[in-house]
Amino acid sequence: MKILVTGGCGFIGSHMVDRLLKDGHEVVVIDNCSTGRLENLAHQKDNDRLAVHVCDIAEYEEIEAHFEGVERVFHIAALADIVPSIQMPQKYHRSNVDGTINVLEASRKHGIKRLIYAASSSCYGIPEQYPTPEDTPIDPQYPYALTKYLGEEYVMHWHKIYNMGVTSMRFFNVYGPRSRTSGTYGAVFGVFLAQKLAGKPYTIVGDGTQTRDFTFVTDVVDACVTASESEAAIGEIFNVGSNNHYSVNRLVELLGGEKTYIPKRPGEPDCTFADTTKIQEVLGWNPSVSFEEGVQEMLNNIDYWKEAPVWDSDSIKDATKDWFKYLK
Repeated sequence: MKILVTGGCGFIGSHMVDRLLKDGHEVVVIDNCSTGRLENLAHQKDNDRLAVHVCDIAEYEEIEAHFEGVERVFHIAALADIVPSIQMPQKYHRSNVDGTINVLEASRKHGIKRLIYAASSSCYGIPEQYPTPEDTPIDPQYPYALTKYLGEEYVMHWHKIYNMGVTSMRFFNVYGPRSRTSGTYGAVFGVFLAQKLAGKPYTIVGDGTQTRDFTFVTDVVDACVTASESEAAIGEIFNVGSNNHYSVNRLVELLGGEKTYIPKRPGEPDCTFADTTKIQEVLGWNPSVSFEEGVQEMLNNIDYWKEAPVWDSDSIKDATKDWFKYLK
């Protein structure tokens, strides 16, 4: 079928495109390439079932025509990062909320049968329950988390009012090849792999005992595809996680190298750990890539991060000063 992927030149989006093309579909990508990279799809440039359009989901007139004839939409495009969302909340609202409304309306106009929304587990804030189920109280700690949750609310509202076949997938700590290399300090794998290539120590936040539900990107893609093919997923919200959680110290152990410590940041949970009972029971889905396998795959593709910024304690302190200023 013909499937559209917003943010298809980005980290998760480009892996989604690979999967859909492998499955035999015709794929349309829209991406403004503000954080995505055309290079992420360079290996598909000769595939005649792929069309890439550089345009912005925040501009309805730019994107609407590309939904013609599309049956499914994977809405992955968004601005990420915590610090820039604090500094530029209007920009984040325009992309993550207004952009989502535009995608919904273009989908409605063209009779899209299914829409899968890439939501964020950051909506839970600092939860009191681990593993964290979908009915945990929502408590965004910064504008990025809020805008992603508002996008999800619009998606579910379009299901309620317009009977659109939607599903929202709350991702937990996605990692894998092609994860972003630029932007404000934040994405741990991109930071650590660039530091490893440069022979610099890993900058560990706090004491490194904090744990994250690191979920490999191909597992996230598989969960989304599975949801898109199930009638039972319509109108539902699912956590997508690895069924485990791992400390930053364990990550450093697997990567190998020296380490240094920087101050713990406010507004961050000591643990992220998805309760995946619902997606297992409703869709029969489980992740397949172990943490050790995933980290090794990152090391196998480490050259991707050779042009990424190399952070140290001083540059991180400067980049995150607004984090400490506002998230007290």
